[in-house]
Amino acid sequence: MAELSAYLTLITFLDSVGYAQCASAARRPLISRPGVVRWMRRVCAGAFAALGVRLAFF
Repeated sequence: MAELSAYLTLITFLDSVGYAQCASAARRPLISRPGVVRWMRRVCAGAFAALGVRLAFF
């Protein structure tokens, strides 16, 4: 069981590193475009507003 847990931990770690590398590679081209940054800020603001409304009613 400990061996399986170690494998699962290793695979999860490598998967997370892969996602981080992809996000890092995509960051530079996206952050240099003002329209994309504006869109991302609006989406984040909308998500926070939606979460606030949900929190207010639950």
